[in-house]
Amino acid sequence: MAKLHQWPVLLLAAVIVLAASFAVPASAARRRAVRLHLYMHDIAGETAVQVVKGTGPLHPSMPPGNRHFGDTTVMDDLLTEGPSLDSNPVGRAQGSYVLAGLVDPVVVVTATFKLTHGPYNGSTLVIAGRDEVLAEVRELAVVGGTGKLRRASGHVLWRTLEVLEGAHYVLELDVYASLPATAAAAASALALATN
Repeated sequence: MAKLHQWPVLLLAAVIVLAASFAVPASAARRRAVRLHLYMHDIAGETAVQVVKGTGPLHPSMPPGNRHFGDTTVMDDLLTEGPSLDSNPVGRAQGSYVLAGLVDPVVVVTATFKLTHGPYNGSTLVIAGRDEVLAEVRELAVVGGTGKLRRASGHVLWRTLEVLEGAHYVLELDVYASLPATAAAAASALALATN
């Protein structure tokens, strides 16, 4: 008879073990969201300079023409808080992009966003991905970061807001990233140490 009373306890223990196996890991539950809204000013011949003329075929659909598969551009673009070039600067986007589509107008982007103002001053985000330049919205990956953004991951929604005279491309960037709990704690400690 005593063994019959042990079944509810054993059943409860089994349910607890099963529930624990499906639980979200504590580290995943403790990620801190990072949201940034920036504008990037890519100005051909000034802040974006072609360093390699691709030896591939002429690209059939890439504006403004005379572009070849493999063309490589290095950039050091201003990041601002508003769409105007005169808006408050918040950092620089430094990296490169390569015309990587033979048919589609696609560039592969690798860039480091060095932030110079605001709560992430002195920190960086590393961005990489495929930019189908004629699409209204493109999604690139946040693959890392340093300083207060150490070990960031997430994505950037990348839009061409307007093209101004002189091949000045204004891109609107919405960054959706997160930091692991350990990186968030380290960033807080770093912030305290620097104040």
